[in-house]
This record gives sequence, C-alpha cells and structure tokens, in this order.
Amino acid sequence: MKESHKIKHIGWLRAAVLGANDGIVSTASLVIGVAASQAAHGSVLIAGVAGLVSGSMAMATGEYVSVSSQADTERAALNEESVELALDTPGERRELAAIYVRRGLDLALARQVADKLMSHDALGAHARDELGISEITTARPLQAAGASALSFVIGAALPIAVVALAPPQVLAPAVAAVALLALALLGGLAAKTGGAKLLAGVIRVTFWSALAMAMTYGVGALLGTSIS
Repeated sequence: MKESHKIKHIGWLRAAVLGANDGIVSTASLVIGVAASQAAHGSVLIAGVAGLVSGSMAMATGEYVSVSSQADTERAALNEESVELALDTPGERRELAAIYVRRGLDLALARQVADKLMSHDALGAHARDELGISEITTARPLQAAGASALSFVIGAALPIAVVALAPPQVLAPAVAAVALLALALLGGLAAKTGGAKLLAGVIRVTFWSALAMAMTYGVGALLGTSIS
C-alpha cells in the first residue's frame, strides 16, 4: 500500500499559504487604511490594485532570493561532502555508521547498513542522513517564487473585489469581515493539509490579521483627520 505523508506538501504549502495570507492581510489592511482616511472610492480601489501588483512581485522576489540562498548552501554542502567522500571513503563510512548507532542500531548492523547505502549512493546517503538534505526538503526557488506570487494575487483579489462591490459607507467593515472569514478558512485548510491542530491554526491567523487591520484603520483615520 502506498503511503501518503503530510510532510511531502511542506515545500509548496509553505509558499502558497504564506502568499495567500499575505495577499489577503496586506491588501485588506491597505484598503481599510485608505478608506479610513476618507479617500474617494476610486482611490481606495486603485490603492488595492497597486498593492496587489507590488505585493505579488515582492513576494516572488523575496521567496526566490531566500530559497536560492538555501539552494546555494545545499549545493556547497554537497560539493564539500563529495570531496570528503573521494579523499576519505573509509572515514565517511565510519561517520555514517556512527550516525546510525546514535539512532539506535548496534554497531555491527550500523556498519552493514552504511556499507549497503554507500555502495548504492554514497553521496545521497550522506546528504540525507548527515546533512539532512532530501528530495522532500530540497530548495526549489522557482517553484517557491511562483507559488508565492500566484497565491498572493489570489488572496489580494478578494478584498479588491469587496472594494469594487461594497457600498462606500460600509466598505471598511465589509472588507474586514470577508477577509477575516477567508483567513479563518485558509488557516483551517492549511492546518488540515499539514496535519496540525485546526482550531489553533484558525485562531492564530485571524487574531494577528485582525490586529493588522485595526492598526492600519487607526493610522488611516488619524492621518485623514490631521491632513484634512
């Protein structure tokens, strides 16, 4: 029977959830703050669209740079390990066996496992068991950047749609209500997909998002009053 573990989703799930959360929270907070300053409806909508474009590009750029740095570090570690394997194969075999002993195998079995794995794929064995680099966790910059940007756009489109459809007099509360509901659903979905506690995920994302929107509303109202 083929097993399916939650951990295999960690790469794209992290980037997608972060992007969608950021898209909803930052764009909703932005338009709520602008609306609180008594700006015209059209200005609020323009601010939301500008936030969507700039935010999605910032997410993609930041994720690409961050994950590329991780990928560079992984490549450097693998190159170093490859050199060590070429220069001191017996020593690397003993090192691998020692790792298995620390994990609970007796020395004889640990040596046998190390010999078998190194005869099959020495670098792969050391990458996985010594360096902690595997197919599941390896860095993929373009995948992470694309997932972040796309999910940010999807998330940001929601408060912008509310701005376009809601009456100006209830714009801020309407955006806040829809955004918090979507964030609660997203937090629950992320928790369920990742195998985490559902309620904790929902509470965490809605609390901090509500705080962000309240703060930007306050700033917008304060600046709008002082400027006018």
